[in-house]
Amino acid sequence: MTERKPPGVSFESFVDRQIRQAAERGDFKSLPGYGKPLASLDAPYDEQWWIKDKLHREGFAVLPPALALRKEAEDAVEKVRAARSERQVRDVLKEINEKIAAALRMPPPGPPLGLTEFDVESEVETWRRGRPDRA
Repeated sequence: MTERKPPGVSFESFVDRQIRQAAERGDFKSLPGYGKPLASLDAPYDEQWWIKDKLHREGFAVLPPALALRKEAEDAVEKVRAARSERQVRDVLKEINEKIAAALRMPPPGPPLGLTEFDVESEVETWRRGRPDRA
């Protein structure tokens, strides 16, 4: 006895056929992670996995304001090291010093700030000495 399909119903939809044909052509082989297992395959199920994943991809971190400012000050030091001009150094230091001064005037909740404003002239001089093309 042969199996009959109802008219107009296909076992392979248009989308399924497109995917199958793309796989046969090897179109998926150039995708990142092709042939590797999913990283979260063995992890326990978390209902908020997509929220955590989005926050991780966006670089969002929940830190108390004082710790966030400390991190920003550390990042400013790295920016100063990578600066190409004295103007960039001064701009970076001016911006972080304004934030530190505001936090010193009105301390944020959480752990102690533990920061003081950067000495701009001293930092600029240190930056100049560290330049390979100094005169």
